[in-house]
Amino acid sequence: MTIRRKSADTREKELLLALHRIERGRAKTGEKKVTIAAVAREAGVSAALIHNHYTNIAEAIREIQGRSSRAQRDVKHQDLRTEREKSRALRLEVEELRAKVASLASLNEVLINENRILKAKQNDPRVVDLHS
Repeated sequence: MTIRRKSADTREKELLLALHRIERGRAKTGEKKVTIAAVAREAGVSAALIHNHYTNIAEAIREIQGRSSRAQRDVKHQDLRTEREKSRALRLEVEELRAKVASLASLNEVLINENRILKAKQNDPRVVDLHS
């Protein structure tokens, strides 16, 4: 006994019909929710067959579910743009803060040196404190 395989066009039509039956609530298997697994059960094939050989049908199912790969890609792309903008703003802020730290470090060195000189003058017995 030989197993006669259906042509790709015939199989695709059967998958589309199964998808439409589930969408309209007329599934033979009682499926209510549109998923790749539900369409596969309705059409009598494996979910892997849909994923691997009928990607256009898998994409149509995802669009019905609101999980289109294009929509997901667009959302992720927008999120990436937002995060890049945040990252750019944070890098600018870090650069500004580094410049301020460098300026304060320089000022701090001047004040430390001035403090050292004043302490030396205070400890020198030859220096007389003038009171006004």
